[in-house]
Parts: sequence; C-alpha cells; structure tokens
Amino acid sequence: MPAADVIVVGLGAMGSAAAFALAQRGYRVLGLDRFAPGHDRGSSHGKTRIIRTAYYESPEYVPLIRRAWTLWRELEALSGRPLLRLTGGLYIGRPETELVRGTLASARQHGLAHELLDAGEAMRRFPGLRLAPDQVAVYEEQAGLIDPEAAVAALQDLARGAGAELRHSTPVETWSFDRDEVQVETPSGTFRAGRAIIAAGAWMGQLVPELAPSLTVWRILHVHFAPIVPDRYDARRFPFALWEDESGLYSAFPELPGQGVKFGRHDSGEPCTPETARRTVTEGEIAILRETLRRYWPDAGGPVLWYLTCLYTMTPDHHFVIDRHPANPNVIVCSACSGHGFKFAPAIGELLADLATDPHRTPPSLFRLKRFSDR
Repeated sequence: MPAADVIVVGLGAMGSAAAFALAQRGYRVLGLDRFAPGHDRGSSHGKTRIIRTAYYESPEYVPLIRRAWTLWRELEALSGRPLLRLTGGLYIGRPETELVRGTLASARQHGLAHELLDAGEAMRRFPGLRLAPDQVAVYEEQAGLIDPEAAVAALQDLARGAGAELRHSTPVETWSFDRDEVQVETPSGTFRAGRAIIAAGAWMGQLVPELAPSLTVWRILHVHFAPIVPDRYDARRFPFALWEDESGLYSAFPELPGQGVKFGRHDSGEPCTPETARRTVTEGEIAILRETLRRYWPDAGGPVLWYLTCLYTMTPDHHFVIDRHPANPNVIVCSACSGHGFKFAPAIGELLADLATDPHRTPPSLFRLKRFSDR
C-alpha cells in the first residue's frame, strides 16, 4: 500500500499550505523537507512579508489574493496566532512606471479602494516620506505585513493536527513514477503515493529538470536599519512602501518592535544556486541600500541591526509555475514564485489540493507551463 495519498515535497509556505489543505479534506499526506523547521536557507523566512491587493503584476492575481486574505484570517482563528498586521501600502513612482500603472489598472478593474496622491499630498499625509515633484503615490488601505515564520509554523501545526505526517531533515534525492504510483527516494528510504506535489522553491530546477531552463535563482539581500528619528516609521501609523525609479524597484517595511526598518531591492539579485548562494554581505552592499532608502525615507537609514539573504526563484515573465507535470498529470509542480508569492500561500495550497485530487481541475492560464513552450 502507498504510504500516503499525496506526497508533498518541500515544506515552505506553498508546500505547508498544500499539506494542510489536503489533510483538512481527509487525505493521507506525507510532507518532506530537506531542512529542520524554521530554517533560513530558502524563501519562507525573514520576519515580514508584504500582503497587498491592488496587484501591479497583473489584475489576474486579484481574485486569488482576495481568497488568500480570507484564508489567512481563517488560519489566524484556527491557530490562535496573529499572522497579519494591517499597515496600508504605498506604491510610488512616476505615473508611467510599471508599478504605478499596474497598481492603478488592478485597482480600477476590480473596484479596489485606493487613493492617487501627488508628491506634496503624499508627503503631508506621511511625514518622513520624500518624493520628487514628478512622482505620485498610490495608497491602498487593504495592505499590510505577514509574519512568515509564524505563518509556516501555523500551517504545519494545523496540517499535523489534521493528520498529515511531516518529515523534516529528509531531503528528496530522486523521484520517479509509473502510471499508478509516484516513488520518492530519500536517505530515510523510499516513499510511495498515488500523487505528488513538488513545491521545492529554489530546488525546483534540480528536482524537475524540465523546468530548469525557465528558472533562475537570485540571492536577495534585506537589511534591517535602526531609524535615525525614533518612531517616525512606526508600523502603527506608517505604511510599507514599494517604489520604482530609474535605479530599480525596492521594498521598504515600516518599523516593528525590535526589527527596525527592513529594506531591500526587489527586481534584481545575484544569480546563484541554493548551494552557492552567498550568505555574507559587504559594506558596499549595505551602503548602497542605505543611500537608496534615505532618498525616500530620509530618517530611516541608521545603524544596521542585522541583515538577511533569501532566495527568489524567477521565471522569465515573473509569474508563478503551478501546473501538472508534462509527463504525468498525477504530479503537480508548484512555485518559482518570482519573489512575490508568499502572500498567496493558503490560496495556492487550496489550488494545489484541488489539482492533486480532481483530474478535471486546471490552473489559471497565467501559471501554466505551456506559456514557456509557446514563446
């Protein structure tokens, strides 16, 4: 007999959410991850993640993020843990930038509450913000921050409570399938199931070689700075911000207790593999981020509290990969979330559970593998 109905490979945000969704429906679930719980080697750590609704990347994401908001609140209630913090969000740039144009397009298409502020009005509304005269800011109230470590822990605890077996420190070495069964090889032995979900983040290209030509792993750096002016950027009254200018696209997180202001570049990273990602940070890298942060939040870039690196797994169009394996529809591949997927985790987990258990369910066209071969 197979060890499980579904094996989930990778227990980051997406895999943990899928394990919970499946176990909640009564399926036998075996989850496998190469690291111990709460590790910092992948893409599901770092104290904070942004959640937003007016989605500049494409209006097609808005229904999915609305569902994710609902499920995050349900997870808070089920787990008894606070996972979300509403702060509002600012999307800053010149009117022609992709960030501003895309945010407004999503908001208008889906009737989302938002305000378009000129530079002067934005700076009056949020002291501590500095904009150029030709820049604007879109303000969205329905936006905020997620605690990623608490969120993944809650998903795993709830999955176990619903009957899932989760094995950490159990790397998947190889996997194979025939018509009726998926076999997964690990140092602990061979596991079998009727179906599998592979949600291995930066390891996707290694475990699913068919995807490797379409995936690039980036090393991403975020630095936590102590504000120069205490409480100026307090998350209780100051929103997170994304801004796009001629130098790139950046994310700035308001001050949280003991965390300072977190800041990093979003649209570019050092290419690497999960094994070769550079975890050290240079003074030059920190200096560049501090200078960029002070351009918009002039009172934020004080002493460094700490820094962290994480991994983005990028596709050419920066949209997700969620689809059936091209050689076996009982194997679902997921992730390559291009640095903006965490906020969707419970909704993606629900979608993965649907795909793994309903042969007629199809993923949104935006996420299908076919788009790469059609290029």
